[in-house]
Amino acid sequence: MADLNPATGSAVQARWRRAPARWALPLQNDELVASMERDLKVHRLVAAVLCARGFSSSDEAREFLSPQLASLHDPRLMLDMERAVDRLWMAIRRGEPILLYGDYDVDGTSSIVVLKKALEILGASVDFHVPHRLNEGYGMRSDVIERAAQNGVRLIVSVDCGIRSVQVVRTANTLGMDVVVTDHHLPEATLPPALAVLNPNRPGCAYPNKHLCGAGVAFKLVQALLAASGLPESRQNALLESFLKPVAIATVADIVPLVGENRIIVQRGLSGLREVRNVGLKCLLKVAGFEDGECPSAHQVGFRIAPRINAAGRMASARDVIELFLTNDADRANELAQQLDALNSERQRVETEIVEAIVRECEANPGDTSIPAMVFAGAGWHLGVLGIVASRLVDRFSRPVFVLTEASVEAQGDEGFLSGSGRSIPAFHLLEALESMPDLFHKFGGHRQAAGLTLRAEHLETFRSRFTEFATTRLNADDLRPEYRVDAEASFPELNERCVYQVLSLGPFGFGNPAPIFLARRAEIAGPPKPITEGKHFNLPLRHNGRLLFAKAWNFGDRFDLLAPGSKVDVLFQIEDDPASRKRGYGSWCLSVKDLRPAE
Repeated sequence: MADLNPATGSAVQARWRRAPARWALPLQNDELVASMERDLKVHRLVAAVLCARGFSSSDEAREFLSPQLASLHDPRLMLDMERAVDRLWMAIRRGEPILLYGDYDVDGTSSIVVLKKALEILGASVDFHVPHRLNEGYGMRSDVIERAAQNGVRLIVSVDCGIRSVQVVRTANTLGMDVVVTDHHLPEATLPPALAVLNPNRPGCAYPNKHLCGAGVAFKLVQALLAASGLPESRQNALLESFLKPVAIATVADIVPLVGENRIIVQRGLSGLREVRNVGLKCLLKVAGFEDGECPSAHQVGFRIAPRINAAGRMASARDVIELFLTNDADRANELAQQLDALNSERQRVETEIVEAIVRECEANPGDTSIPAMVFAGAGWHLGVLGIVASRLVDRFSRPVFVLTEASVEAQGDEGFLSGSGRSIPAFHLLEALESMPDLFHKFGGHRQAAGLTLRAEHLETFRSRFTEFATTRLNADDLRPEYRVDAEASFPELNERCVYQVLSLGPFGFGNPAPIFLARRAEIAGPPKPITEGKHFNLPLRHNGRLLFAKAWNFGDRFDLLAPGSKVDVLFQIEDDPASRKRGYGSWCLSVKDLRPAE
């Protein structure tokens, strides 16, 4: 199979060029900015960012600036929570074995670790099953349930999966097993007939935070179990703070909005990584390049920690991740962390090869560059990395992308299937697109920004056509251009240490709470760019209102003509913490160029 064409089956698109980005400038309320600056005792730029992000009062902004554990929502607001807690406590009192059934990614493995540790602290007997991505695929399977029943299990708790496993839950019921589903993915019209279904996105659930990841839902179950445990409140809070560390990593990795309750989880969880007792997590941080006491940012979690955890599920078995976080043997933990690091390096190599093969074909062959959605399929691609490949292609082409490869479906008895993953742009709901054509798929699932599917190979062209047609009805030309939402205009002289510290304190930054973007008008490129990576990344000297700063211009190789010394440019930039520079004795922060264009 060598079908790389997103449109017709023979030619791919013409040479794709980076579409000019849209700049959305803020409508600033100077009076409100001044009021917040005064009331909160923050820098003008911080007050301007808060106003641009929709905060309409100093009290509302103050709560955002100081997230507290006590501000977490009451877990009992989630539908079926009390029923799930009662059943789990019954199992604990009776000594019934409990099986946790999870997923193989960061979210699923973190969910298993948190729930298993919590239940064991409360006296439960707990085992787990995490599927092998290549051998079993995503989701619950009846054969696993049947084996558990033979081993005496009468209670199963799904984590980060199960909301669409209607038939599997029915099988469990016929075998005399109770099932508690904990999940965050969007449900189908029919919920699984479980004893309890914990999912903030299920119909009728009044839980305020609809954007919890799977580990977040598992954490809410733990919160409710602890509240019913009779343990002293101080002990409960200490346990919750310890569980927030893996839940924070999962929340960042699963790309859910880092606002509201999720911001509390990530801010407190990541700050707790300054002091880590779990030997597996300590070893993982070490191989990811962090020193003792160093607190990773959400960005560093997303690019240095989460990929190493995900590497096991993508390239081998996710059971190694769970063992890493559960073992008390420092030597074994170090061995497992080193294995994850090696698997991640292999994952990076395989991923890069697939991306480069697709991009080479796209740049070498003519085609229709106006198509709003893309489907790539190829032989021999590693199924475990296709989600990351799709994500990188979305970044490059600014449109929804699916990447598929051949796969076997055990129950169907032949090899004529394709499986893979899709990623999307903000304006396009990926799962909604798949739900418009369910007749094409052996199975599918996901959410707005990410989804997976399996279909027969002969349905590829039909899927490609219908996916493109659906996108045509939902997207316009502006949707296919990247957009930068500017938070405030800034002048280089005002970027002092107080200002920078307060801007960075608005984090953790990620989906839903991106790092603020500032606009400097008519900055001068004060000298030749210095390559960081030949032909791709540059250190760029910029002078604005008399002050010279060096900025990092990542992935500007195809826009080098805009970087001529002496040019006047309007530049969008972010302020970034720079621990590498700090360790070398230089400044502790830097500017990162997001976009620039000739000055108006």
